Amino acid sequence: MQFQNTIAFARSLDAQDPLRDYRNQFYIPKKDGEDTIYLCGNSLGLQPKATRDYLEVELKAWEDFGVEGHFMGTNPWMYYHKMFAEPTARLVGALPTEVVVMNNLSVNLNLMLVSFYKPTKQRYKIMIEGGAFPSDYYAVEQQLKFHGFGVDDIIELTPKEGEYNLRTADIIAEINKHADSLALVMLGGVNYYTGQAFEMAEITVAAHKVGALAGYDLAHAAGNLHMHLHDWNVDFAVWCTYKYLNSGPGGTSGVFVHERWCNDATLPRFAGWWGHDEASRFQMKKGFIPMQGAQGWQMSNAQILPMAAHKASLDIFDKAGIENLRSKSDLLTAYCEFLLREKEGEFTIITPKEIKHRGAQLSLLMGENGRQIFDRLTSKGVIADWREPNVIRIAPVPLYNTFEDVYRFAEIVHNA
Repeated sequence: MQFQNTIAFARSLDAQDPLRDYRNQFYIPKKDGEDTIYLCGNSLGLQPKATRDYLEVELKAWEDFGVEGHFMGTNPWMYYHKMFAEPTARLVGALPTEVVVMNNLSVNLNLMLVSFYKPTKQRYKIMIEGGAFPSDYYAVEQQLKFHGFGVDDIIELTPKEGEYNLRTADIIAEINKHADSLALVMLGGVNYYTGQAFEMAEITVAAHKVGALAGYDLAHAAGNLHMHLHDWNVDFAVWCTYKYLNSGPGGTSGVFVHERWCNDATLPRFAGWWGHDEASRFQMKKGFIPMQGAQGWQMSNAQILPMAAHKASLDIFDKAGIENLRSKSDLLTAYCEFLLREKEGEFTIITPKEIKHRGAQLSLLMGENGRQIFDRLTSKGVIADWREPNVIRIAPVPLYNTFEDVYRFAEIVHNA
């Protein structure tokens, strides 16, 4: 498509957008009575208007039934987590038995590392991308220390000099270089700082070829990328739901465990009551018998209110379809990039240009006056994200951002 830098062209794209009405299902923050240009969905997604209704259903059940709400009401809490299996599977490209919604992201990441980081004297190193989100570093560091290893046993991937992103060929070369000592490749699906989307399928193949496992933190990928975790043979993955998945601050988390591991009771794991076989759970006996599938990693009963908020958004995703959202996202991000390129020089877009290597994010590496530009954007009603030391991150989210949004944003940048 031949883009044009005009408000009329942006509005024409909005008029042709088959997903345009979804914006009306979200609350858009206001400044001085006008809609802000909200480009921070990669940090906290906006609230669906239906969220209150979903919460009210469960609050009413609590009001009416008390503890009996576990077995009575519209959505008995005893089985609440099961409502998420099929829509979550469609979202991330999995089998329903391979996914479960539970806990929070860092908790789930640590639980997965307990099961899938299985070091030996010969094979004990963990590979992670340089500049990963700190939570990933912390989890990896502590797992290594717990097993008697050290931070020197982290293989940290860094771009070539003068570049901002990792090349898949270089990642695979590093995997092969450490073939005899590598236990786990643990990357983000999308790097939070640069917005680079990793080629998980190819990286997973390379890891398995040398005898290592491959897992991913999909905090910035779930609800953003069109993924096929089952077909890609990913061993495990975790993600939060409060970014692109719009489930509220501190929202619940999702877990994927490939079917080849799902029912392997010999895998080490931290056991919890809700992960125990539900047929005998209330017999209160000793001896952990895991549920079949990813549900066997549950620790406690469902967080009903956070999960109700998640369901309000997940139902929107299921109706819109991740394939359709990704198609709009590609076009929306490309249009935003086109508009910003005219200003490049005062900043550098460090997110990959290739569509397959990015999602709904552009990261602008700023010059010396970057913070002042960010503050000016904020004063003009733009809600974006500043990341130290000098990057402005923006996320044109296809569910609620418009082509006019990104046009107006670029116009403000040009005048900043």
